[in-house]
Amino acid sequence: MNLKKMVGYKAAEFIEDGMTVGLGTGSTAFYMVEALGRRVEEEGLKVTGVTTSHRTTKQASELGIPLKDIDEVDSIDLTIDGADEISEDFQGIKGGGAAHLFEKMVADLSDEVIWIVDESKMVKRLGAFPLPVEVVKFGHGQVKNLFERKGLNPQIRLDQNGQKVETDSGNYVIDLKLEIIEKPHELAAFLDSVTGVVEHGLFLDCVSKVIVGKTGGPEVIEVMR
Repeated sequence: MNLKKMVGYKAAEFIEDGMTVGLGTGSTAFYMVEALGRRVEEEGLKVTGVTTSHRTTKQASELGIPLKDIDEVDSIDLTIDGADEISEDFQGIKGGGAAHLFEKMVADLSDEVIWIVDESKMVKRLGAFPLPVEVVKFGHGQVKNLFERKGLNPQIRLDQNGQKVETDSGNYVIDLKLEIIEKPHELAAFLDSVTGVVEHGLFLDCVSKVIVGKTGGPEVIEVMR
């Protein structure tokens, strides 16, 4: 049973006619976009998508989902996206696909955010998944040095050919291998203060629903803030 497909298709059921929808990036969000494409074709569902990566833009366009740039909309009704880790108090780490800058900008403009994951992504505390930090190319080595002095165990992300990964904005990614993040809000504030940091993968206090893929079926969790 493909748990990612299960939750992706379940999430697409929350999309209503007339909505402006943020379309996430990643292996689970791929199935949500696929399911939405089917609804657009088979049901005549009228929606406007705002994508979070070039990959999602390509997929949604091929499926006939109408799209607008983020600057062409006033707000977004609902964003559906994956996550790399979700803690028991529903804070998240995203950016395994290096799309967290666009993902956060879309999420921040959204009235509601749904995360879709398989149950392996649900953890007690964040940190086992390396925390992605997008940095500008200029001086990125100095930013890495700062992170090293702070004991954040940074590593510049490389692709399978050993080349530095570039985001859709042409920046680099430094992954912080922390194991446990004791105080995510304090860490987020520190990262926000570092010159050269474009965005980080801590998504805090923003999700309203989590759909978890389990062998017995998808579980929808309402998050109370």
